[in-house]
Amino acid sequence: MCRSIKTLRPPYAEEVTDEDVRAAALQYVRKISGFRSPAAHNAEAFDEAVEEVARATAKLLAGLRVRGRE
Repeated sequence: MCRSIKTLRPPYAEEVTDEDVRAAALQYVRKISGFRSPAAHNAEAFDEAVEEVARATAKLLAGLRVRGRE
């Protein structure tokens, strides 16, 4: 679906920054909403969605256990 979002878990990515997580969240919300940049009346909902997706992504990555790296 979102071909430009890269895999953020080891071993595919060793060092994942907050910027990486936010960039992936932004790409996801852009794809789902169909907006590259929302109109002013949709900006708050768009930005809130990006932040929620970024939080969920960080939580997911923190909870994953990768074989051989435990």
